[in-house]
Amino acid sequence: MESNFVDYVKIYCRSGKGGRGSMHLHRAKYMPNGGPDGGDGGRGGNVYLRGNHNYWTLLHLRYERHVFAGNGQPGGKALRHGADGEDRYIDVPCGTVAYDAETGKYLCDVTEDGQIVTLLKGGRGGKGNWQFRSATNQTPRYAQPGEPMQEQMVVLELKLLADVGLVGFPNAGKSTLLSALSSARPKIANYPFTTLEPSLGIVPYRDARSFVMADIPGIIEGAAEGRGLGLRFLRHIERNSLLLFMVPGDTDNIRREYEILLDELRKFNPGMLDKHRVLAITKSDLLDDELIEMLSEDLPSDLPVCFISAVAGKGLTELKDLLWSELNSESNKLAGITEGGSIVHRDRDMDVLQHDFSDWEQDWDDDADDDDEILEYDLEDLEEA
Repeated sequence: MESNFVDYVKIYCRSGKGGRGSMHLHRAKYMPNGGPDGGDGGRGGNVYLRGNHNYWTLLHLRYERHVFAGNGQPGGKALRHGADGEDRYIDVPCGTVAYDAETGKYLCDVTEDGQIVTLLKGGRGGKGNWQFRSATNQTPRYAQPGEPMQEQMVVLELKLLADVGLVGFPNAGKSTLLSALSSARPKIANYPFTTLEPSLGIVPYRDARSFVMADIPGIIEGAAEGRGLGLRFLRHIERNSLLLFMVPGDTDNIRREYEILLDELRKFNPGMLDKHRVLAITKSDLLDDELIEMLSEDLPSDLPVCFISAVAGKGLTELKDLLWSELNSESNKLAGITEGGSIVHRDRDMDVLQHDFSDWEQDWDDDADDDDEILEYDLEDLEEA
């Protein structure tokens, strides 16, 4: 069954053309020299991205892949201004990033509910001949056409907003921990790659406080070369201010597994290594105190370490205290301010984009007419002028 979690879509967007200006000379009884009275054309509609907290995936855009704004209407006689084209708003979940599908260039980022970002601007309306009147040119017989539309193929990519991101190999206990700390109920089973899509959970803390935790599919060594599933979903922890690395306590070499995970993140986005990190040794209910003390001697010394067991409920309170302390540390807040409160988005690799959307086809009729570029003159007015 196809999942309803869609975090990656390609759409075609087109703004509206500007309406042409009117070339008209005023005609009235007893006014042989009425002069120009052609109005301006209306502007074409813009295309906007708008953050909407009621959406959590891009599923609705899978079935609405073409977004066309309205064209501006031509101006009329008696200084009548043409109607502006209808604007189009594309509602997206908070955390959506837009890229140019033709070049892979980063375009914009929508992170807040109600935030509006201009994706494409509509063409300006042409000026009517009334705008060109002067003392030396009292009856201008020309007007401007409207500006043309803009069109663009856009890739929208959702990057979930969370405070803590879980990083680990398959079967490291990430989903079990999320279900133990929050009300989220991700799928849990005793085989690799049980998690096929990201999950979010709100972790309650003392004094009615809370933080958001994100679980992604497990990553494996060589994920940067396309192995496994996790690399595709690493975008969902790019925004997290804290990364929680999870390594099972029964692993042969805990330090080695941690370094492999760290290396895969480096290959995906080197900027992720600047985030604060915490290491959790899971399934510690299988370890006695003597073994825990022995393992601690070989663990990385540059980050906090916590031994936990989500099944037995061991160390979970200490883990939440540690996560809350790291999230609110002065160095973490300072890093957020220095980075402008956001991540640095890299342009997308065109080879990857072409592979991801190799089956995407243009399936609409281009009904944009060009007759707005032709100015229609009132020949009778010109003859009488």
